[in-house]
Amino acid sequence: MVKTASTMLPLGTQAPEFCLPNIDGKNVSLSEISTGKGLVVMYICNHCPFVKHVAPELVRVANDYESKGIRFVAISSNDIDKYPDDAPEMMKQEAAQQGYPFPYLYDATQEVAHAYHAACTPDFYVFDASRKLVYRGQLDDSRPGNGKPLNGQDLRHALDLVLRGESIPAEQRPSIGCNIKWKPGKEPAYFDPAGVK
Repeated sequence: MVKTASTMLPLGTQAPEFCLPNIDGKNVSLSEISTGKGLVVMYICNHCPFVKHVAPELVRVANDYESKGIRFVAISSNDIDKYPDDAPEMMKQEAAQQGYPFPYLYDATQEVAHAYHAACTPDFYVFDASRKLVYRGQLDDSRPGNGKPLNGQDLRHALDLVLRGESIPAEQRPSIGCNIKWKPGKEPAYFDPAGVK
């Protein structure tokens, strides 16, 4: 498996705008998502073993926190020419199979991934009610095959602090996953092929 870490976008960054097609065919924009008390933007895909490993907990976290006012949206930005398993029609099947309760959007140009400095799948970003970045990092310590419990501990803790209006410590552990599959010539300046192992 290819392992890549989050780029750790600076805390306080305003959530970059997007307008992308959902798996139901309708476009979803950042401005259309109700503000709520916070927003989680997740970069995921279908084929990555890291995402497959965490998918059940993504569903549990979203179901647990949506009712508390946290909004969730997932984005896939992979090159579907080289990775057809990540194509929108396959995303729709994957979402149904996993029971994703959140929009699952496709970033065909990869420009939204660039704006978020997304690097891996899964990659997590938590924004507060004013859409300022307060957390970026891992779901928890669990990885495929490491035997650690899949419980969403890090993300859940961040969301609990957001709901209480408390500051999240700036020391945050990056997510680890497969690198986003960039189209030829679309590799962002922050992408370091030497760091992919």
